Amino acid sequence: MKLSKLFPLFFFLLITVSTFGQSNYLNIGENIHLLKDSLQSEKLISSFEKFLESADADNKDNRYVLPSQDIETFILLDEIWKIRFSKRNYEEIVYKPYLNNIVAIEDNKFLIQVSYISIKDNEAVHRASFSLIAHPTGNDFLYSSPLKRNTKNWKTYRAGNNVFFYKETINKENVDVYNSYAKLFDKKLNATNKTMDYYCCTDLPELLKLIGVDYKLDYNGREHSTFNSVIGDRKLIVSGKGDPEFNDFDVHDLWHSRLSLVKSRRAVNKHVDEACAYVYGGSWGISWEEIFLSFKEKVASDKTIDWTEIKEQKLDFGESPEKHLIADYVVTALIVEELEAKQGFSAVWKLLDCGVYEKGNRNYYTVLEELTGITKEEYNDYVWKLIKSK
Repeated sequence: MKLSKLFPLFFFLLITVSTFGQSNYLNIGENIHLLKDSLQSEKLISSFEKFLESADADNKDNRYVLPSQDIETFILLDEIWKIRFSKRNYEEIVYKPYLNNIVAIEDNKFLIQVSYISIKDNEAVHRASFSLIAHPTGNDFLYSSPLKRNTKNWKTYRAGNNVFFYKETINKENVDVYNSYAKLFDKKLNATNKTMDYYCCTDLPELLKLIGVDYKLDYNGREHSTFNSVIGDRKLIVSGKGDPEFNDFDVHDLWHSRLSLVKSRRAVNKHVDEACAYVYGGSWGISWEEIFLSFKEKVASDKTIDWTEIKEQKLDFGESPEKHLIADYVVTALIVEELEAKQGFSAVWKLLDCGVYEKGNRNYYTVLEELTGITKEEYNDYVWKLIKSK
């Protein structure tokens, strides 16, 4: 069945386009109720168009974001980024923004809703719909995610520099353990004054609604996910992984989270990053000790293996594709363990910061030789010794 047959009839009425002022980017239907003050309407539409156009650039360059809620809005902007373009059957599709609604809310602010739609050959494809709050500021408007408004009646629990937002109850004991690991990792990373806001949602649909994503085609059928945003020393996590009371958390993921407050994970060596997470928190609920035993049985039992070749592969020995375990992450974890035991975490950091993963791993081997004296030619024997000694 064509998507057009599934599309509500009222939506076609909504997207009948008329021209408002000098609007060249945003499509406004004839039945949209704009503001009674025409001058204010023009300012609102003009600034909203500029906000949406800027959404294709870096978040920090969008000057129409409300500064007091920048990190909450950045997490929504990540969902709007490049939303106008996608491909289907190798054909590029362009989705146009259509204004759905403007409604006055408290404190002279406005809730504004927009949808991205493509229409071709009488078939409409609804890519996404978003809700934002427009804040009047002098002669202009600035925009924010509705996250703060949508959770204004939620409760909070503070643990160190971390603030947890929840609806009814939260496992404070688990939060405190989480905080103790966060402090441990921050100490290793020489990180100070890092703050985090953590929202405990039930699932992905609730998460999306809270941050201002009314609908997004990309998430059809998905139940759980976690979104995050980082600005300087601040991190925002909105978790929709099915644990609104924070009864469980993954130390592996917490390592990644704290590292991201020091340096972007895209800028460090992925294999060393994952190796640290294996050592400090296991993976997929499997402890580091259990991972290593499985690795010895399934991978290292083959004595013909050359570990320099394994480093160029993504050999997965996990029980399922959903719970992958990568052989080279284990090998690198053994090196991380030895470096930290003999030289402290500063040595681990040098390897972590050796450069992004690349074919051939030239930077990795260069730094490893500086730290251990082991050359690439000696690497295979070195790894076998580490495996046998553990």
